[in-house]
Amino acid sequence: MKENKKINYNKEISDGSLYNQTINTITKDEIDKALEILNKYKEGKKNFEARIIDNEQWFKMRHWEQMRNSTGDEFASAWLFNSIANKHADAMDNYPRVNCLPREVSDKETANILTEILSVVFERNDFEKIYSDTWWYKLKAGTGVYGIFWNPKKQNGLGDIEIKQLNLLNIFWEPGVRDIQKSKNMFYVELTDNDVLISMYPQLKGKLGTSTIEVSKYIYDDSVDTANKSAVVDWYYKKFINGTEALHYCKFCNGEILYASENDDIYYEKGFYSHGQYPFVFDTLFVEEGTPCGFGYIDIMKDAQKQIDILNNALIKNAVMGTNKRYFINSSGAVNEEEFADWSNSFVHVNGSNLGDDSIREIKSNPVPEIYLGILNSKIDELKETSGNRDFSQGGVSSGVTAASAIAALQEAGSKLTRDMVKGGFRAFCELNKLAIELIREFYDEPRFFRIVLPNGNEEFISYDNSGLMNEKESNIFGVAIDGRKPVFDIKVSSEKSSPFTKISQNELALQLYNAGMFNPEYREQAIFAINMMDFEGKSEVLNRLR
Repeated sequence: MKENKKINYNKEISDGSLYNQTINTITKDEIDKALEILNKYKEGKKNFEARIIDNEQWFKMRHWEQMRNSTGDEFASAWLFNSIANKHADAMDNYPRVNCLPREVSDKETANILTEILSVVFERNDFEKIYSDTWWYKLKAGTGVYGIFWNPKKQNGLGDIEIKQLNLLNIFWEPGVRDIQKSKNMFYVELTDNDVLISMYPQLKGKLGTSTIEVSKYIYDDSVDTANKSAVVDWYYKKFINGTEALHYCKFCNGEILYASENDDIYYEKGFYSHGQYPFVFDTLFVEEGTPCGFGYIDIMKDAQKQIDILNNALIKNAVMGTNKRYFINSSGAVNEEEFADWSNSFVHVNGSNLGDDSIREIKSNPVPEIYLGILNSKIDELKETSGNRDFSQGGVSSGVTAASAIAALQEAGSKLTRDMVKGGFRAFCELNKLAIELIREFYDEPRFFRIVLPNGNEEFISYDNSGLMNEKESNIFGVAIDGRKPVFDIKVSSEKSSPFTKISQNELALQLYNAGMFNPEYREQAIFAINMMDFEGKSEVLNRLR
């Protein structure tokens, strides 16, 4: 069994003995150069960060604070929030499920086990919450980011995969690249309490103060104090060593090196992770050219929401003016204003003998014409249309539509934007699983134990290591050494459970097939022929039953 040095490096760092250093490639000069690169990356990302912070305010319905000429007494409607909440609900209805498919017959058993293992690994990371949080972030900012790492402290020091949802404000990449894997460097910056850092890295004692790196922050209701925090930088970079591209990693704080894989003789040539990829997966909603990030629904809907709120506030103010009556009072009429304003008084005293129509006159306010109410409703419809959040996608239908099949058809047709959105999330989930497989291949040297739930509901306890994922031994053919085959798997992603829309559609299809006589044994051949021309979930099972 190979020595898994990476499992123990965190413990070694904490007691001052960093790592098995025989090479001194990363020095203080390299850290200074890295900080210069980080600052350039930050400058290139400045406008994007401002948009993310602005979108967060719109999501919290605090957008009047972001708009000019705000008096502070405006009302905010929740049409935009409602659309985002429905999109998130659609994503959760389509929670992903992984399925590993082998490319070689000999890997079939490994693929079946790996499918179950990955599900357990993700469950142990509480991935449903991570998936939910990332989708909230993706819908608001346009991009969600997963981080997948090897945590040597998990499993009582045995180590295991760790998955996190990351904040885009803390991640920095080379400006202008579309694929983050093509960025020369990647930085992840996180503020940490100074006392925590000193307890983990005693060599930092006396070297910490206020953070030397500024990280953009959201606008919080609470006061967030960062005076006694320092920025810890995880610096990932790619480098060609002996003709092979390797991924290296350096952790530093206030110019002090905490760990550098290039300074470790174990990882100098092969890199920090054998898969050679940055451990980040970007899940983009609407793509933009020249950046790995995209834009989200708030960017699309904010103008319509702004116009809705402006019109809404104008209508409400007009309604308040109409219900709150005001009067002109002639000073020569000598009406007792206090008694006149108090509606509990039955009598109002007046000085003088004449009380004419000009003594008190109501101030008339003209109601807003109906055309402006129509404009407001059209703007609400515009927001619904542009976000794909129409009534039937939320369970409502137009008047006159009562048939269950028609309702199901409308809902299914109206969910095409949702299906497209969810497929983007599935692609990111697929990449996440590919990186997880590579971490299992590299680090599962010792057996791990898993509880697997079988399709019949029974449980099975299995032991698993990476022996089925390692390269086969070299072979010698006609005197030529050929590298052993590396087991590779295709990742397919599907919904763990179908959305309610899909279930209704499937049920309606089953009733239609039954009413058409498809399940009558006398018409078996015709039914098989017809169903072969169809495309629906569970088609193969229906064909097997017919046969």
